[in-house]
Formats: sequence, C-alpha cells, structure tokens
Amino acid sequence: MISTLPATAQSKPDFNQDLPLHIANLTCVRAGKAMPFAREEMSAIDKSPIKAPVAVNFMGLTTDEQADRKHHGGPLKAVHQLAPATYDKINAEFDLKVRVGTLGENLTTEAVNGLSEMDESNVCIGDVYQYGDDKINGEDSLQLRIVQPRRPCYKINDQIGQFTKVPNIAAWVSKQGISGWYFQVVRDGMINADLPVYLVERPYPFATLEKLWQLSNSKEKFDAEVIEPWLAIECLEESWKVMLRKKIYKG
Repeated sequence: MISTLPATAQSKPDFNQDLPLHIANLTCVRAGKAMPFAREEMSAIDKSPIKAPVAVNFMGLTTDEQADRKHHGGPLKAVHQLAPATYDKINAEFDLKVRVGTLGENLTTEAVNGLSEMDESNVCIGDVYQYGDDKINGEDSLQLRIVQPRRPCYKINDQIGQFTKVPNIAAWVSKQGISGWYFQVVRDGMINADLPVYLVERPYPFATLEKLWQLSNSKEKFDAEVIEPWLAIECLEESWKVMLRKKIYKG
C-alpha cells in the first residue's frame, strides 16, 4: 500500500491565476469522414483542417464523424485535443516522422503570454475552456469541459502502421499518459482556427490528467484519502471512477 502519489510535476502555477485567463490560441481545427481503414474496418481518424467556422453541439463538431460510435464520439467524447508534444515524444522514441493531426485530434493549440503549452501536466478534469473573446461573459462563445483522458486503442497502431512497421505504440502512449483528452460541450457555439482560448473554470486544480494516469497505471493500492477526491468529481466519466475504486487499499 502507498498513501500518496509518486513525486511528479504539479499543476502549473501559471494556469492558476485569476480567471478567465487567456492561455492559448487555436492553431488548427480538424474534422474527419468515416472511410475504409485497416482490418477491413471504417475509421474517421484521418482528420483534415477546417478553414471556415464550424458549429459545435453536444455531439461535437457538426462536420466530424466517428465510424465506431460505441467507442468514439458521443457527449462525453464530443471533442478531442492532443498536445503537439505527443508527436515529438513518439517520433523521438520510435525514430518516426508522424505529423501533427495523424492521431484523430480535433483541436491543436499554441501557448500565449509566456504560459506553458496545454498538456497532461497542466490541464485538469473539470476545466472549462471558452473559444473566442467577443463575449467572454455572453452566450455565443463555445465552452468545453474536460471530462476524461483519451484511452489509446489499436487504431493508433494501425494508423501509424500505414507508414512504417512499429511496436505497440498505443500501449506505450498509454503508459506515458500522453494521449490527450476529451471534452464535453458546456455551451454550443462556433469554432475556427485563430480563436483565443480562455480557461474560465478550474474547480479541481489537483486533478491533472498526469496524476490520473499515474493512478491508473500504478500497480499499487492507495489510501482512500487519495482516491476519494477523484470520486467526488461529478463530471469525471464513470469508467474512470470504476477504475479508481479498484485502486483503494482495503486493509
């Protein structure tokens, strides 16, 4: 039994300033169509940049598709974001040249104002982000809430395997905890590249995705006091809570 998490990077203090905080700009918005893929299946993992503004509702970008609706898409996986650094890490580890956008993400951002890039070490479950600054307190700007990390699946292997033979990259990405995150739509709106991204709510500053992956990947059990705060996060997707409950040391 261990009672605390291993030493790790904490939630970046520059994201814990007074809110709303302009933390990034959108550099690309992507959507895909379901097309023939590996293993005689369909997939929409190939997503292309969108040049015009696109509407986003509770199911995600209205022009985006998911071939496997059982495991992809839906209100708790409406929009996916992946840190560009994930590609840097994959390419360095496996000597590849996988381009940003290959792994199915909808959003790519770039940090502003000297802040850190958005990644698993500094975004939290429950964070709400707003896209656009015309009405920071109005009703027109899109708002998205982080509700879970992405669980890498075999389609990541198949997607990268189209270009080169590689080991099980999906398992490696999961072990590293760098698979990005899914948003739930808080408020419908329009989205397009070059919009400013504001962090408008951070109710659970302890709940970084990095820490959640550490708990998930650990083979140890934890004191209840470590796990219970996570179980109290109303918006955390239920399958992650099921996993966390199994991590509690019973004594």
